[in-house]
Amino acid sequence: MIEGEIESKMQELSPELKKELLDYLDFLMQKYKHSEKKTKKFKFDWEGGLSHLKNEFTSVELAHKSLEWR
Repeated sequence: MIEGEIESKMQELSPELKKELLDYLDFLMQKYKHSEKKTKKFKFDWEGGLSHLKNEFTSVELAHKSLEWR
């Protein structure tokens, strides 16, 4: 329904304005593509990655080590 309205209004535009409309559509798509990425949930697939070190280091010591590694 709305696509038809957009199409009929687009037919009235000059070629220059059609190009500007296309640029604006690209801008909107890019803008909302970034906001879609923000809504993705965080994965915890790294969880337990350092479990082999739990008998060797405390969590605080590992935090300090991570600062050294940066």
